[in-house]
Amino acid sequence: MARRHHYKRRTKPEYELDVSTFLNLMVVLIPFLLITAVFSRLTIVELSLPSSAGGAKTDQPAFRVEVIVRESALEITNGTVVIGTIPKVDDEYDLSTLSDFMMSLKREYPDHDTASVLLEPHIPYDYLIRVMDVVRSVEIAVGDSEEYKIFALFTEISVGEAP
Repeated sequence: MARRHHYKRRTKPEYELDVSTFLNLMVVLIPFLLITAVFSRLTIVELSLPSSAGGAKTDQPAFRVEVIVRESALEITNGTVVIGTIPKVDDEYDLSTLSDFMMSLKREYPDHDTASVLLEPHIPYDYLIRVMDVVRSVEIAVGDSEEYKIFALFTEISVGEAP
């Protein structure tokens, strides 16, 4: 009789993929990432740079608000003549006085929306942004409540270097 070899069928062991630890990690990680995420708000302000190319000359000079940020003070001009100077208070620019001055100019010239903010070369960029915000709009308290209304002043702003 012939000898029969009984070979055990060799099978590869079946492995089971354990995803419970991965799922536990995701359950903890996703809320953590959502809580710590920084949601930033970007605001884009359209600016126009003053050009040196002149257009057609007009007989009447147009009113043009220019706020010049100098090292010692803020100067407000009408394009040719200085109409106001606001000195620094405690080594800071007096932006509340500038806001009042801009509101009075807007009352005198309600149809004008253009203004220029000009800086001397060594003035920090932060002051440019703060002065632009004051020239562009003003917050006024409504009654005795803590609510404020924002009114637009000179919304079309040009920036440049001070003469």
